[in-house]
Amino acid sequence: MNFIIFDLEATCWEDRNIKLQNEIIEIGAIKINLAGERVSEFCEFIKPKLNPVLSDFCKQLTKIKQAEVDFADPFDMVIDRFKKWVKLDEPHLFCSWGFYDKKQIILDCALYGLDRNWIENHISLKHQYERIKNLNRPIGMGGALKLEGFKLDGTHHRAIDDAKNISKIFLTNLDKWVID
Repeated sequence: MNFIIFDLEATCWEDRNIKLQNEIIEIGAIKINLAGERVSEFCEFIKPKLNPVLSDFCKQLTKIKQAEVDFADPFDMVIDRFKKWVKLDEPHLFCSWGFYDKKQIILDCALYGLDRNWIENHISLKHQYERIKNLNRPIGMGGALKLEGFKLDGTHHRAIDDAKNISKIFLTNLDKWVID
């Protein structure tokens, strides 16, 4: 069994009244085996299809440059490489901090007319962490890092850095996650 700890960044706008569809612009993931060893990592930018020009808010939040997505491959190509990296034919479990990441992959698969059943084997670490720590509500990744005594490494809202930080929380609680 491999655990795929992943995070996404997507197009976004400061004005929440803007009704544009978000699209993934970065996938970052860490593969961890049952022994708790980091096997490998995956990180790629994605060129958005519907709104290829990133908002100033998005660039400021993620620190992703326009040129990084301009020269990236589209979602269908990147997600194909991601699925090959995961090795879908081997036992695996997708893990993200909340359900947003899974939902966004499903939306982007629909946008490209791709199968989305491959992402079904997924858990929300954020919601399980609430149970593990007996909290009254789910907390953000930053709060969980502090609770565990870790500092945030890298740049927050960069998918690969967030995946690495989530991995620290995951490994600290390796024996406590509920895997169906």
